[in-house]
Amino acid sequence: MQKEIASSLWKKWGPYLSERQWGTVREDYSSTGEAWDYLSHDLARSRAYRWGEDGIAGFSDDRQSLCLGVGLWNHKDPILKERMFGLTGVEGNHSEDVKEVYYYLDATPSHDYLKMLYKYPQAAFPYQQLVDGNRTGKESPEYELVDTGVFKEDRYFDVFIEYARPRPDDTLIEATIVNHGPEPAALTFLQQLWFRNTWSWGNNDQAKPRMQGVDSIGLEIHHEALGHLYFHAENPDDLIFTDNESRPEHRLGSKPQGYWKDAFHEYLVHGNSKAINPNGQGTKCAALHRLKLEAGETRKLRFRLTSQKAIKPFEGFDETFQQIRNSADRFYGHLQENIESPDERLIQRQAFAGLIWSKQFYYYDVEKWIAGDPGQPAPSASRHHGRNHEWLHLKNADIISMPDKWEYPWYAAWDLAFHCVPFALIDTEFAKEQMLLMLQESYLHPNGQIPAYEWSFGDVNPPVHAWGAWRVYQMDRKRNGFADRCFLEQVFHKLLLNFTWWVNRKYVDNRNVFQGGFLGLDNIGV
Repeated sequence: MQKEIASSLWKKWGPYLSERQWGTVREDYSSTGEAWDYLSHDLARSRAYRWGEDGIAGFSDDRQSLCLGVGLWNHKDPILKERMFGLTGVEGNHSEDVKEVYYYLDATPSHDYLKMLYKYPQAAFPYQQLVDGNRTGKESPEYELVDTGVFKEDRYFDVFIEYARPRPDDTLIEATIVNHGPEPAALTFLQQLWFRNTWSWGNNDQAKPRMQGVDSIGLEIHHEALGHLYFHAENPDDLIFTDNESRPEHRLGSKPQGYWKDAFHEYLVHGNSKAINPNGQGTKCAALHRLKLEAGETRKLRFRLTSQKAIKPFEGFDETFQQIRNSADRFYGHLQENIESPDERLIQRQAFAGLIWSKQFYYYDVEKWIAGDPGQPAPSASRHHGRNHEWLHLKNADIISMPDKWEYPWYAAWDLAFHCVPFALIDTEFAKEQMLLMLQESYLHPNGQIPAYEWSFGDVNPPVHAWGAWRVYQMDRKRNGFADRCFLEQVFHKLLLNFTWWVNRKYVDNRNVFQGGFLGLDNIGV
């Protein structure tokens, strides 16, 4: 099978970054529970996240210890583009809404090949215009990025990002930038690497990881869990360094010396050379390319992350990349051999890409979140009887299929059951793992309730988990010729507990009438 898709070695790395960590319940330490207001898109630039990371074309290990993502600046934007922009639940006329143009183009279940496209305007990104344009009633259509006129005359860059992995511990990265505009245009491209901040909270006994620039190999990476890794950039204009730590004035109102999360923004947009670490070390790094593309010009940039030192890291790069693309074609060719229409094959393949790219490392320990961290100010005491206070057993740190990594970057259990059915067509092991995950002790409530979603784990959603598990079992048996009754038995015993919860809590007057709950069709990503 495709790279032995059940192998945990191949799935150690994948597209596991969120596209929005800001504005989530996990990052909300307010006394009011207004998650959208506590950590905004603007603050995300300079404040280290507690429970996860986000990025453009994000890639990480399965514990999100080391993250990779793209940074872009067109020399006109007021901020460095490091994450997707969108409207909050309050700002959007139809609630939260990402205001970017990007596409998941291809992916394999083993993550040995991934491809996506981000379209970056050459004019200043219209942040305020998008906010103002959506101050209309719910009866009005949404005001999108294309409506602002920034793509007129094709004045934009196509930024294709591809990952190819010849081995589980060797990742080739190729960025292809195309100037579609009628005139030359400047673009600063950053291939960024950074560690998720695990050291600022006062409750971690791991050594602080570090990155160090080394002339002979490019970048040497040291992490207690990952060991030694090496990053290479082909002919970058510079390697720049900072730390993935909060700028203190946002948190404490002071300005001590240091290197902060927003250093690359300060360095490029504001010309502040003191923002970056001159010693070539830190917990966040970027290989920087200053490009000037002629009208219609295409430029390729190449990078490599590997566990082995390489004297010639880009030797055979193109050939290896093409071999992995061909392998992906063979995998889908076999899977789709009974689909005659090329258009239908492309639609299905890109739909699978959307599923695979929507995997995310989800980290949330409710008990720690309510109590706060030793190294931080104590949260409001109201949290002890506020959101999710009855779910202190919930300790999540897993790769989970998201409804949408920007609009819904948190699992929704009833959505997940539907995700697992198409996943079973390409990766039955992952589908079964996801169905079992929601039934583990660190998810399932002791009373038998399956957690709904982080805004309110106690909400009641449609009871579709048993249906999803049965469909996955049937599809697995048909696809692989083996009836995994062990999986079915595991699911069955936990679902008996869930059924008992339904019987005890959701029947009215013993008349077997469902009492009601919450059903959000808008949670489903398309």
